[in-house]
Amino acid sequence: PGEVYNPLVMYSDVGLGKTHLMHAIGHRILSRGLSLISATTEEFTNEYIKAIRDGGTEEFRDRYRSTDVLLLDDIQFLIGKEQTQEGFFHTFNALHMTNRQIVITSDRPVTALTLLEDRMQSRLSGGLVVDIQPPGIETRLAILKAKAELVGQVVADAVLEFLAERVHQNVRLLEGSLNRVIAFAHMTDSPIDLPLVNRAIADIVSTVSGRRLQPDLVLDTVSAYFGVDIHALKGRKRDKQTALARHVAMYLLREEAHLRLTTIGKVLDGKDHTTVAHGCSRIAAHLNEDPHLRRGLLNIRETLAAG
Repeated sequence: PGEVYNPLVMYSDVGLGKTHLMHAIGHRILSRGLSLISATTEEFTNEYIKAIRDGGTEEFRDRYRSTDVLLLDDIQFLIGKEQTQEGFFHTFNALHMTNRQIVITSDRPVTALTLLEDRMQSRLSGGLVVDIQPPGIETRLAILKAKAELVGQVVADAVLEFLAERVHQNVRLLEGSLNRVIAFAHMTDSPIDLPLVNRAIADIVSTVSGRRLQPDLVLDTVSAYFGVDIHALKGRKRDKQTALARHVAMYLLREEAHLRLTTIGKVLDGKDHTTVAHGCSRIAAHLNEDPHLRRGLLNIRETLAAG
């Protein structure tokens, strides 16, 4: 600690584990017999203001500058607090010059902390800045499986995969969605299946889905995934791969782009609405029993969410 990657700055949106990582670092530091101070920026600010008010700045300075490691959560709350920034700047310098480790979290990149003083931004950029991204589909599935095991609940893979594909913004919301599904099943004395999941997290999915997907994006993504030319996708070819890709496109245009059957038919160069309904039904019927199809839909939805 203190000799490389100092300071260590971790940033991400809410619910992606910054504070958990900071606590993990703290536990490791304590296990090595080193001293640490772990505080939120708000706590640091309140302590600093109290020290000034009560004439205890020397004690404050000694406490923060004598620790082996300083863990400071949510540095963005220093924005606009010029006097506290001054106090933190000198604390930072004193620790850094004596090779004491500084670990900081933020909800945005250092370059986006525009209202911090330039010298403070420069100090934060001088170590290692880590961007924590939302977990990928495999990690989300692993989190859900671990959570289900932790609470002693058997949940079918199809349900876990459905949750993993629909709830991808952050881990907190992902775990919360599984908790809601389990609670909903217990309260209604119902099996945990896809219809129940749809009812239990309807408001979460509508919030997470947010934007409306454009039909062309859905078709391009399906075409690329299956390796089927876009003209064949819209055309009359009926080989197994093309037909599957066409049915998946129909299903996603209904489920993700929220298009009516007649509109989907027009998007696919004049297909009859009964043909579209049949294609959607085929995909829906095979989802529970075909893991390859489920995984394909997971990957396509992942791409659509990123796009």
